[in-house]
Amino acid sequence: MIWLTIIAAGVLTFATRLSFILLYGQIRMPAFMERALRFVPAAVLTAIFFPELMVNEGDLVLSIVNPRLLAGLLAIVVAWRTKNVIYTITIGMITLWILQYLSS
Repeated sequence: MIWLTIIAAGVLTFATRLSFILLYGQIRMPAFMERALRFVPAAVLTAIFFPELMVNEGDLVLSIVNPRLLAGLLAIVVAWRTKNVIYTITIGMITLWILQYLSS
């Protein structure tokens, strides 16, 4: 029964993802839906990154002693100013490592 459940979940997941690929370009979406879908990547990235920046060991930490938050804020500034992914990741990680080293 467990294997049947796993296989069924896999088939359903595959089918739903494949349907979007097969139907792309054949069905015209309403304009409001196309506009709304442009925000999906930003929403997903926000949902992934903000808890990592602001939550530490299950507690919300919005203070200057949170090295992840400070490094994330600096990375946001670098991304905004340079529009370069490599600079953003490099500066953010180096800042995080330095702040973690200084706080330990």
